[in-house]
Amino acid sequence: MEAVATDVAVKRLVKFDGEGSLKAYCDLAVGDTFLIKGLRVVEGKNGLFVSMPRQQGKDQKWYDSVVALTKEAKQEVSRVVLEAYSKE
Repeated sequence: MEAVATDVAVKRLVKFDGEGSLKAYCDLAVGDTFLIKGLRVVEGKNGLFVSMPRQQGKDQKWYDSVVALTKEAKQEVSRVVLEAYSKE
């Protein structure tokens, strides 16, 4: 099966003021087909990064509920989200 290039775009971004590491939440549209809710912009030791939505399991550990299947897809999501964050 051949991979199909799909446009991704931030549909909603909510910034947070304060000193915590969480800087924003956003929703990401994948083409005209899917909306991924709950991506987070986080301030880490090496700067800002994008964290995918996750859920807490019965074992109290956190598990990603959305995973980029390629390095390129992950980089594109990060680029789009961080660009939208910097423009807000």
